[in-house]
Amino acid sequence: MPATTVPAVPTVLTARALLLDMDGTLVNSDAVVERIWRRWAEQHGLDGDEVMKVVHGRQGYASMALLLPDRPMEQNHADNARMLAEETAEVEGVVPIAGAPEFLASLRGVPHALVTSADLALATARMGAAGLELPEVRVTAESVGASKPDPEGFLKGAAELGVAPADCVVFEDSGAGIEAGRSAGMRVVGVGPRAGFHEPDVVVADLRQVRVEGAEGGGIRVIVA
Repeated sequence: MPATTVPAVPTVLTARALLLDMDGTLVNSDAVVERIWRRWAEQHGLDGDEVMKVVHGRQGYASMALLLPDRPMEQNHADNARMLAEETAEVEGVVPIAGAPEFLASLRGVPHALVTSADLALATARMGAAGLELPEVRVTAESVGASKPDPEGFLKGAAELGVAPADCVVFEDSGAGIEAGRSAGMRVVGVGPRAGFHEPDVVVADLRQVRVEGAEGGGIRVIVA
């Protein structure tokens, strides 16, 4: 059974930094992801529904390696580069997750970073299409050697902010991302309908349920209600 999307009482997580996924967490890009990945699935004789169960949260080449395990990795990287270009150019239907503009505005002065499987060009395009400002600190596909669910991206985000992993709270929507956050030793707020099936620490329907405020000693209180 998935976790409930509305806690019975407010949940408070204390932290020193927040690490934010992009797609599905700050930006709803499902329409674009569906169009491009279903085209790819058809080209390779794969079931589109099964492909969509895999691709969320991972870099494209990592999804391809799972879906076509016998294919040379260089072909996956070539396909990934082509599809990133397509996704960067195709932003019709990209919109902010409910509450994302207000949530990001509340983080001014709060240590936080974007940790996304998108490259910088795609992150810039999608955040711009959704009318959201890119966080100053970001860990994108170019920054890491391994895709989520590997924890490398979140660990790099914590290091960039100078904060211990245990003092970070991750915001994620996908199974791969939630697993990465947990593997990094961080607590995870799951966002949206996919998140509840992957056992984050708490789940919200969208970012309207989250409030962030300062705490004593420079800490952060994440209040989920």
